[in-house]
Amino acid sequence: MDSQIMNVLGDRVLELGPEPDAGGPYKNFKLTRDGDGVAWLLFDREGTSANTLSADLIEELDKVITELEGQRPTGLVIRSAKKSGFIAGADVNAFRGATDVGAVETEIGRAHAVIDRLEALRVPSVAVVHGFCLGGGLEVALACQMRIAIEDARFGFPEVMLGLHPGLGGTVRFTQLVNPMQAMPLMLTGKTIDARKAKSLGLVDAVTQERHVRNAVKDAVSGRLKRARPGFLNAVFSLGPVRGFLASRMRSEAGKAAPETHYPAPYALIDLWEKHGGDRAAMLNAEKASFAKLMVTPTAQNLIRVFFLREQMKKLAGDGNKIEHVHVIGAGAMGGDIAAWCAGQNLRVTLADMKPEPIAGAIKRAADFYGKILRKRTAVRDALDRLMPDMQAEGVRNADLIIEAVPEKLELKQKVYAGLEPKMKPGAILATNTSSIPLQDLRTTLEKPERLLGLHFFNPVSRLQLVEVVSHDGTDPQFLKEALAFVGAIDRLPLPVKSSPGFLVNRALTPYMLEAMLMLDEKIDKTVIDAAAKKFGMPMGPIELADQVGLDICLDVGDMLRSKFGDLLPSTPAWLRDKVARGELGRKTGKGFYTWKDGKADTSGALAMSEPSAEMIDRLILPMSNVCVACLREGIVDNADVVDGAVIFGTGYAPFRGGPLNYARTRGVENVVSTLDALTDKFGGRFTPDAGWETFK
Repeated sequence: MDSQIMNVLGDRVLELGPEPDAGGPYKNFKLTRDGDGVAWLLFDREGTSANTLSADLIEELDKVITELEGQRPTGLVIRSAKKSGFIAGADVNAFRGATDVGAVETEIGRAHAVIDRLEALRVPSVAVVHGFCLGGGLEVALACQMRIAIEDARFGFPEVMLGLHPGLGGTVRFTQLVNPMQAMPLMLTGKTIDARKAKSLGLVDAVTQERHVRNAVKDAVSGRLKRARPGFLNAVFSLGPVRGFLASRMRSEAGKAAPETHYPAPYALIDLWEKHGGDRAAMLNAEKASFAKLMVTPTAQNLIRVFFLREQMKKLAGDGNKIEHVHVIGAGAMGGDIAAWCAGQNLRVTLADMKPEPIAGAIKRAADFYGKILRKRTAVRDALDRLMPDMQAEGVRNADLIIEAVPEKLELKQKVYAGLEPKMKPGAILATNTSSIPLQDLRTTLEKPERLLGLHFFNPVSRLQLVEVVSHDGTDPQFLKEALAFVGAIDRLPLPVKSSPGFLVNRALTPYMLEAMLMLDEKIDKTVIDAAAKKFGMPMGPIELADQVGLDICLDVGDMLRSKFGDLLPSTPAWLRDKVARGELGRKTGKGFYTWKDGKADTSGALAMSEPSAEMIDRLILPMSNVCVACLREGIVDNADVVDGAVIFGTGYAPFRGGPLNYARTRGVENVVSTLDALTDKFGGRFTPDAGWETFK
């Protein structure tokens, strides 16, 4: 009986075969052999908590395969020694700044050769997968003859999120193993699936628990494991005409999500499968060329940049979250959703309001939301147990953090603070979700103004990852640090900003929305205005966005910003005030510019009458870049990259353009400034280029 290694990592015990020698010959792998002659190859990338594939790791894998070819074990188990999962995909660092298609193709060709050798090993091979198995990691698993999943495994091809498609043979092996009508959509959307779904698709041969891995491996190696077989339908897909018909359907489906000019990867994947799906060798070759071509596109390079912006902003959170109990005041659209999000992230939450109806509404919305995102009914129940209605505001006394989300009226907020402050425990933080009132005004009536800061979430809370963490010059730095850690702990991205009207995101968005109102005044149809923004790559147009945010809030923020910045902002049309006075506030009342049903705008019949002009797009988009430069110059935010990240994660700004400052850089600062000058001559002072452009790099 060989010595068993049970690797105790946190609460996960991994079955990793025999104990490896301490000094083994490999840096990122351990290779052992058990009593049955089965080789156990453990992926254990040096110095990291997760396995990723990089050129040096693939090179070392090549040496391991040479050793295995010489040894001819009775079977081969491939596993990760990391608690976090199997392999989280390729090391994205290697992709940054790629400009030479030929060099990328050569590099990917080397990696292909290694994966092909793994597949050609003449021993029964089985990948045992726990945790995340994504992208290149899934391509390694697909090169094994069999796959066994632990119950918690997640599979997916997220490459499309980086403007790419799978590049290590995945487009071929996945569509040959799994019905392409299911395999293709997974690669086209980047969605992940769990172990049960992977089994039903035939991607894995068995799902087991950690304690049964040893037996499952024995069954696999001895041929007793019942293997998943490609369905008889897969043969039909090797026929060109069938693929041609299905590919055109896939293209029109992809077109609904994003146009090819903005996001070429899905279309390149469909072309690849349509042309070569019947010929394995040709498709493997064509995959390399297609992957390399995508890698150097501006879309891929900007989406890779966004990937790193997210990582950079996660780091701003730091660690050491001390907040366990959050008390939210105001159960309206924002307050209720903030409370639901925090409870969904394992925090204890009390939710207070003057009336019971908003609390009931918030809890119902939370139940619907949890039902969609949490897979187990017990998890839904636990999350709802953590979200406690609190009419009497008892939660104030024990809360580590209080988030105030009452309507945007200074006196009302100050009155709420006066009632709260005496009951708060020492060391608790008071945060406001205000989007328009400067903290300098809010702190005047507080006994301890140093505990006040802003936590400005964006609507919808569950989709937009950004939270602006706002400080005034009297905020205690320790509280600020704790607030940043809290934002990281609830899986959001913090943006530290100095208190100033509109902070960063609303100040950048307001001219975009108000310019659209002026265009309506010029009798340009709302559908054409929204189409102009979408043509640039915005997820929704400014008119639909104004409805989504709430026309009353747009009006408040617009008025507040105009009182500070005057004619640098478009003026608010009188008819918008009338609309708000009539209670036509957009999504929340069912009618704004559009009619809303079940949280969606009715844009049917809203085909743009005419093609939006380049000037229209510039009028909407360039003021956002102009404001971002101003915020940098004023020191409201101190880092241009983080500004781009914030506007992408707080508004959905076209990610493939890399953010408003990156867009200006790509387009050319001189061009942006001269275009703004021309717009100033034609439309007035609101387009005046900011002084910050002179020093912007």
